[in-house]
Amino acid sequence: MENKGIIFNIQKFSIHDGPGIRTTIFFKGCPLRCKWCSNPESQLKAVQILWDHNKCTHCMTCINNCPTGAIKLIADKIIIDQNKCNGCLRCVNKCPQIALKNEGEYKTIDEIVTTCLQDKDFYEESNGGITISGGEGMSQPAFLFHLVNELKKHQLHLAIETTGYIEHELFTKLAPLFDLLLFDVKHYDREQHFLGTGVYNDLIIKNLKWALQNKIEVLPRIPVIPDFNDSLNDAKGLARLLKNIGVLKVQLLPFHQFGEKKYEMLNLEYSLKNKKALHKEDLKEYQNIFINEDIKCFF
Repeated sequence: MENKGIIFNIQKFSIHDGPGIRTTIFFKGCPLRCKWCSNPESQLKAVQILWDHNKCTHCMTCINNCPTGAIKLIADKIIIDQNKCNGCLRCVNKCPQIALKNEGEYKTIDEIVTTCLQDKDFYEESNGGITISGGEGMSQPAFLFHLVNELKKHQLHLAIETTGYIEHELFTKLAPLFDLLLFDVKHYDREQHFLGTGVYNDLIIKNLKWALQNKIEVLPRIPVIPDFNDSLNDAKGLARLLKNIGVLKVQLLPFHQFGEKKYEMLNLEYSLKNKKALHKEDLKEYQNIFINEDIKCFF
């Protein structure tokens, strides 16, 4: 039994990741590299160190205490080589200015279940439950399988946020474990999908079709991203795709900039840095295209 998994957050009282009041468990690891990702710290399945230049005094304590030589000062920036970092957190613990913090820690199934059960009364009162997120919720399949089966013993409603980019045979084993799939649909065109995410959408569509055909409750969700899928033509293409495979409702997720600072702290380039956030009122025509195709479309 795989008893430990790498988690980067457990968020209580979540109201945006499925029905009711929920606890959302964020798994580290994702096969996509979406240019707009609001959780870039979720992509690697490893402990990562984030550096806040506003707090740093360049005292070199982190460099002097790193046992693997993973940290360097280059052009006035603290750079952490992820290939050398062993996740010991000595740099984080020794930093006198608290300019470093870690994202990701290993937790046992018992630890996570205990945390989730603390709010069981709230789940029952609100018809809420537990949501697995990420990254990709299925990125640690063996750990996920055992965690979900432990949670099921407590009659909790279980949802998962997924990219759908999972080996099909594995997807068919994991998806039925959940009461609800919150399933990202990012583009109808496979080439454009690749340009925005680093992967083609063929497997994603295959898995979405399978889930619908097998009567699993699925809520497709479209992150609406400037210059990627935000045109009315994009809405028409997405609506056609979803209607053809039997989707009856879809949720729109307007682009936001909540994760922008994380790119700087991870020393990553962020190509959407100067893009304005989208709001519901910006997407009324976009929404109507789905409604006109008899697809319930909401935010």
